[in-house]
Amino acid sequence: MVSLVVVAVFLFQGALFQPPQAEAFKIFPTDDSLTHQQITEAAFLRKMVEVCRDVATSQGKGFTLPINSKLTATTVQKACSNSYASLLKLSTFNLAIIQTALSNAAVDRKQFSTAHHFDDEDFKNGRDLITKGIAAVKVSIKKGNYLSARTSLGAVCHTLQDFYSHSNWVELGSNVPFSTLIKPELPLNNLASRDTKTCKSCVGKDCSDNILPEVLQQKLLTSGYFHPIFPDKPAGKCSHGSIFDRTSSTEPTGGINKDDISSDHGFLHNRAAEMAINATMELLEDIRLATGDQAFLRLMGLSQTSVLAFVIDTTGSLSNYIAEATRVFISIIDSRRGTSEEPSEYILVPFNDQDFGPLIRTGDADRFKEQINSLSASDSLNPGMCLSGLMLTLTRVPPSSDIFVLTDASAKDTELKSSVKAMIESTKSTVNFLLTSSLLRSEEDASLSRSLSLSDIQLYRDLAHVSGGQTIDVTNTTLSQANAVITDAITADLVTVLQVERSSAKAENFSFVLDPSLSNTTVYITGDSLVFTLYSPTGVSQSGSVADGPLGSILTVGNIKRVKLNSDNQTGEWKISINATSSYTLKVIGQSSVNVLFYFVEIVEGGHGDSWGQRFTRPFIGRNATFYVSVTGRDSVTVTDVLLVEASGSDVVRGTIKAVGATDFLVNIDRIPEWPFVVQLKGLLNDSSLVSQFQRQSPTQQQGSRITVMAQSQNITQPGVPLSLNFTVATNNTIGNYTIRARNDQGFSVSFPSSLILGTEGSAQGSVTLTAPSDTESGTDVTLTIEAEAPGSTDLNYVTLQLTVSTANAIFSGCYSLSLCLSFFFFIVCHFVCF
Repeated sequence: MVSLVVVAVFLFQGALFQPPQAEAFKIFPTDDSLTHQQITEAAFLRKMVEVCRDVATSQGKGFTLPINSKLTATTVQKACSNSYASLLKLSTFNLAIIQTALSNAAVDRKQFSTAHHFDDEDFKNGRDLITKGIAAVKVSIKKGNYLSARTSLGAVCHTLQDFYSHSNWVELGSNVPFSTLIKPELPLNNLASRDTKTCKSCVGKDCSDNILPEVLQQKLLTSGYFHPIFPDKPAGKCSHGSIFDRTSSTEPTGGINKDDISSDHGFLHNRAAEMAINATMELLEDIRLATGDQAFLRLMGLSQTSVLAFVIDTTGSLSNYIAEATRVFISIIDSRRGTSEEPSEYILVPFNDQDFGPLIRTGDADRFKEQINSLSASDSLNPGMCLSGLMLTLTRVPPSSDIFVLTDASAKDTELKSSVKAMIESTKSTVNFLLTSSLLRSEEDASLSRSLSLSDIQLYRDLAHVSGGQTIDVTNTTLSQANAVITDAITADLVTVLQVERSSAKAENFSFVLDPSLSNTTVYITGDSLVFTLYSPTGVSQSGSVADGPLGSILTVGNIKRVKLNSDNQTGEWKISINATSSYTLKVIGQSSVNVLFYFVEIVEGGHGDSWGQRFTRPFIGRNATFYVSVTGRDSVTVTDVLLVEASGSDVVRGTIKAVGATDFLVNIDRIPEWPFVVQLKGLLNDSSLVSQFQRQSPTQQQGSRITVMAQSQNITQPGVPLSLNFTVATNNTIGNYTIRARNDQGFSVSFPSSLILGTEGSAQGSVTLTAPSDTESGTDVTLTIEAEAPGSTDLNYVTLQLTVSTANAIFSGCYSLSLCLSFFFFIVCHFVCF
């Protein structure tokens, strides 16, 4: 399931030193200037209005929504739904915008790449970045990898938008975008040569007339030079400008950037921003024409793009279960065919005690049913390679996928538990286990069974809980009853209101708030020998022993109590009291356009304002962090509380909230806690005639680490050519032999050291070599993950790198993040002093 609406983003302040950057359209709002995110979102909304208007016209329907600056995701989704009926999803539309914006913001970390920002008249390399990025977007769409496509799209949009702020295209009197930037077959004409003088010094702070008149008359294209350290630039050339640009103090002084209203050419900021919006729309139209409307809808998030995956144990002890499980799974597939909730892809990974895989992936429901029907059981009764099969699935599925694992025995590969947890964190996928424990089987089935101890069951429960999933104990006769639980788990727009876990027996009371946007609310209590009572906002109660009561209907499936609340009078604060004799979990879910999703990112202070980008690693325990929270699905919202809640306890870390927009907030956290945590958000939904309380919780657990993994990143790898990437592991905690693992989502060949020894200096270096097959299509994206695990599996951290396969050489390479590299350097230098 892919759903969104509250986006919580961890922003990490650079540890000790952040170098300044060339400016760009800002990341955070200042005065009345437009940011990269606002420009990108405006282009998305306007383009979707155009697409929906075209579709409505072709169907003979009216379409009256005007294209202007007042468009919101809500108004566009409602208007477009008249053309596309139930296919359009507000939650995933918001998600697509946020994912693209995150990638857009991350480009500012490439601080010294002139091509990424069209600095220093680097038009050829800048255009090459754009056209190769567009090719990568189209290849990813072709392969159904829409997250990868949005990642590439965001980076392309940033560079394209920077052209209009950093060049003199607007000053030349241009009224339309420079289409040559997205068309590699067209020549780049009328570029100012390196010897051509382009600017004169500004008069004081007045730079309104600093471009030479002959440059404007001859329509010569130029851009500003920038460097944060050295003041040198070619004679007579324009500078970028700003206090961080050392070249702007060299004759000719001043600059020409239009990044915001206060910039040297800020009087042209609005024209440049509007031109950037139109150029982004032109880019989107190029992608739409190349891929078709249906694929374009999925890229925009307005069409369902979820993936449904099954990891199935095929050992002999499950021979009597595979047929029944297949029947249940196929009935679920058939029930969603032709609906807005039909998955875009299906994945099947079998495993047994000797092997796992292959991974079977298809968008054809009939073909998938044939594959799942062809499963047969082996003769062995030994423990299976369950975690290996699950890891393969997590590596290849897109984020926020639904995964179901069927097994009846312990895993023989428990050493992968920490890696599986890390991959669940990274992909934010939900894993549900169907366990056919021998304790629940008939005498005939038990004779074929393998052992599944309480510790084995706990391992599966731990993994399920980390992902926000369930562990369901079933028998052959009750497996069909699990249909309801499975159906709940893959419902579109599914949100988590509350999820708690308790490892010890105790009586405890919990409360949760249901808001008017919620529907189909369900309460799950999982555990053995527990008693509970549910209380509505009006004081009506229902005991867990009453199957059909005033508050809802209760279904028992193995160790799960499923309480389906009645549809009337749900809004308000509910309470539930639970008295258990062993560990248990409580989960409250429903359908809504308001959900919680979050990313780790790093923040870099400098000429870009506060620029940031997604950081694919665990946060460092004990350090401060900041959430960037964006509430979508409503045009107005008030956030009152953002908490880090202990995943298996009641401790909390409260954040300090600062509004930076109508639905955007910054939340400062003093210290990342020692314990695994979830993010909980509470606030007010401000509808036109009603203000109501709401709460959401991230279903996926996160945790910090005392290990830092930093990797060199090169954005391009060539087919058939080995690519070596250096990485460093450091810690201020445990020295010794650290286990190293590396994997990628394309199945490319990868080699790496199996371990690194961290001595008293607290750091060690290694290298990973990735080789894409020689026939790999240019534009293919690959995600590479490097893990480091402490001795005794006491701690683990990872870093994830995004690369693109291309026949061209890399335009930019270097450290995964310059700010991270510099901070990391100081981390090692002051390792024993600073901690």
